[in-house]
Amino acid sequence: MLERQGEVRYTWSVDFDEAADRLYGMVPEEFTSARDALARETKAAGDAALAKRIKALRKPTVVAWAVNRTARERSQELGRLLDLGRRLREAWRGQDADALAEAGRERTPLVARLVRSVREAAEEAGHPLAPTADLEVEQTLDAAVVDEDAAEQVRRGRLARPLSYSGFTPAPVVRPAPEPAARAQPTPKAEPEAERHAGDEERRERERHETERREAERRRRIENLENALAEAEQAAQEAERGRADWEAERAEAVREHERRAAKVETITAKLVKAKDKLNAAEHRLEVARREETNAERAARSARQRAEQAHAALDEARSADE
Repeated sequence: MLERQGEVRYTWSVDFDEAADRLYGMVPEEFTSARDALARETKAAGDAALAKRIKALRKPTVVAWAVNRTARERSQELGRLLDLGRRLREAWRGQDADALAEAGRERTPLVARLVRSVREAAEEAGHPLAPTADLEVEQTLDAAVVDEDAAEQVRRGRLARPLSYSGFTPAPVVRPAPEPAARAQPTPKAEPEAERHAGDEERRERERHETERREAERRRRIENLENALAEAEQAAQEAERGRADWEAERAEAVREHERRAAKVETITAKLVKAKDKLNAAEHRLEVARREETNAERAARSARQRAEQAHAALDEARSADE
């Protein structure tokens, strides 16, 4: 790669995979200019088809770029999640309830750790993610767990947009409980009141935990949305201040332009008059030069006549003597 005055130029031949890897490893604001430069260089080198494919690559969003960066710089962490996804899919295909349950227990904390890793990777590169980005990152990682194609996209680090999965998600296989052994007395005993009470308490406890979990999730989302709203309002205020500054700048530029235009008009008028005077002076000079030449010619002729007359007079005087 050759850099000259801020322009990135590619002077080597590349294949598509190499080009995509290079481009999606860049920060988003450098992507478009680098992609276009590489497409031009590739086309100039005679490979129009490859240039067209490179030109078609889409600029990644900040979230997609952050996931791509994690795939490159924290591949071991991501590899554990992708391996979990492979085991989960295999367990689902084999209807292995134990393996599905184990993978399910590992999945939630592993995804949570990776969401933090993606955020840390973005912050280290100077592009911190918005509070609402966690949901997009989480959806992308979940898609990589349950879908093999999504897993490959995440692993290669070439995402242009966050992923989401709307298909069927593997869930634990529920196996029927074994038939109870035959009892000596065929008539079942009534469930003791204490056991029923304990079962009700357990059910209510599970419902309470589920309600608390949903409420905590709701509060977290509200907090994220409130933070996003605050950031958006702050950005809007800053944008409005910037707009007002540039409006004032434009008004001043208009006034300056009008002043300069008036001066140019005045100077132009003076220049026209000056040119007219210059033309008159040039005409006067031309006439004076012509008349001077005529006068010099007449004076020379008169001097010649005077000299001839003087000579004739001298000759006459000599003859009388």
